[in-house]
Amino acid sequence: MAQNEMAELLALHRFFGEFSQRHLQKLAAGAESFTAKAGEHLGKLGEQARRFFLIQEGQVELALYAPERGVVPIQTVGPGDAVGWSWLVPPRQWRFDCRAVTDVKGIAFDSEWLRTQCELDHELGYHFLRQLIAVVAERLAAARVQLLDIYR
Repeated sequence: MAQNEMAELLALHRFFGEFSQRHLQKLAAGAESFTAKAGEHLGKLGEQARRFFLIQEGQVELALYAPERGVVPIQTVGPGDAVGWSWLVPPRQWRFDCRAVTDVKGIAFDSEWLRTQCELDHELGYHFLRQLIAVVAERLAAARVQLLDIYR
């Protein structure tokens, strides 16, 4: 896919809705389309987090493993959502299991490349982190709701 086409796709995604055209073009250079079949993992708890995903189609379940309860779903995300913030925070391991519930299509970034771009362009890094912290806050709120349910 051409870089200009990818920049247009990024602009349509909620995560990048407020990014400048210059930043979208820069990010498009490292973006690639991805697909995942239902049941396939995008990331597993404890594994190295090497990719950041933007969901365009399909559903992804975020879950934790609880010894007495097995897999506990935390949240299901879909089109317009982002998956995978763990690549930013050492030790850069997935904090949840992320599994495609349905066939999924989206855009993915290599996390090392993305970290480098944010370091080289602090304005881009600021905008990216601002959006990413909203994702982290949403995940934290969803995990809190699940914990309240688990310990009732």
